[in-house]
Amino acid sequence: MSAETTTPARDGEPGAGTPVGGDRPGEGLPGKTTGGNGGSRTPRDRITELFAGSVGRNAGLVIALLVLCLIGFLTAGDRFANLDNVMTILRLASVIGVVAVGMTFVITGGGIDLSVGAIVALATVWATTLSTQTMAADIHWMIMVTTALAVGAGCGLVNGLLIAYGRMAPFIATLAMLAGARGLAEMISEKRTQVVTVPGLVDFFGGRVLGVPVLVIVFALVAAGGWVLLNRTTFGRRTLAVGGNPEAARLAGVNVRRHTALLYVLLGTACGIAAVMLMARTTAGTSTHGMLYELDAIAAVVIGGTLLSGGRGTIVGTVFGVLIFTTLTNVFTLNNLDTSTQAVAKGLIIVVAVLLQQRVAARGGTG
Repeated sequence: MSAETTTPARDGEPGAGTPVGGDRPGEGLPGKTTGGNGGSRTPRDRITELFAGSVGRNAGLVIALLVLCLIGFLTAGDRFANLDNVMTILRLASVIGVVAVGMTFVITGGGIDLSVGAIVALATVWATTLSTQTMAADIHWMIMVTTALAVGAGCGLVNGLLIAYGRMAPFIATLAMLAGARGLAEMISEKRTQVVTVPGLVDFFGGRVLGVPVLVIVFALVAAGGWVLLNRTTFGRRTLAVGGNPEAARLAGVNVRRHTALLYVLLGTACGIAAVMLMARTTAGTSTHGMLYELDAIAAVVIGGTLLSGGRGTIVGTVFGVLIFTTLTNVFTLNNLDTSTQAVAKGLIIVVAVLLQQRVAARGGTG
């Protein structure tokens, strides 16, 4: 190991990711002589450092979201600005948002998962089978919730074991799960839509609390829990370490294989939660649920500022990334623009986001 180490980047730490050479974030930057009082750093240096860190990234995301809202208001007027449409945007963002929070952990840990959409579909199908719903009707609708969570966590465990202990590349292992889970969902449902017949599930997750949809509240709770887990716990610090430098993390005493497997179980559980939310929203379980969720989740995570190479993750950025893409889709829909145009716009946004990430990393490594 080299004598100079780096601190993992976390939400709210603008100087994270820079070499450790002082008592405060940002001290010890290459090419700068800093003392206990900040040394020769100029106000411009401090501003540049600030906007290269999490504060700058989140400010950029807020501006992008506000610009989209302004475009939506100018092009669609009250159809966009009314409260019902805002709640529609939040409800649509909530399901993919939960998946994206789980994806943030996996990508921060240096992995990737292409199977999340298929796992969501399998969880909805398994939880809405006749036997499961009959048991739920006799006991409680939580049986369906437990089933969806168990299926999601089980699929995540399989992914984690193949990647961490089977030494398979994440791309290959999760691609196999994508095909297998989607195929199993089709076999179980016989390619039919299974209607939710247990009213308690739909009544609870489809309801509102003080005017706010329960689905939005669930998303907020998952995001808050994810932020605490990533930024305020040993698990989060280990995730950043494993994604930044697995060998250094191993030498520091982190069980890299076990931690990697746990990251995929965490993402699988998030898929199970999303499956429950999707069942409540659509009142059905089908093998076609979750189509392209993997792309939407990865895109939101990348837009939010999490590095695809691992070692830096931001839950706040992911939430903004989800809201940006959902708002973009809503604006396009209100203006009767086709899905092909939407896809092109999303693709351009992803390319720009990745290019900006590379530029920030090349200029100083503080991003």
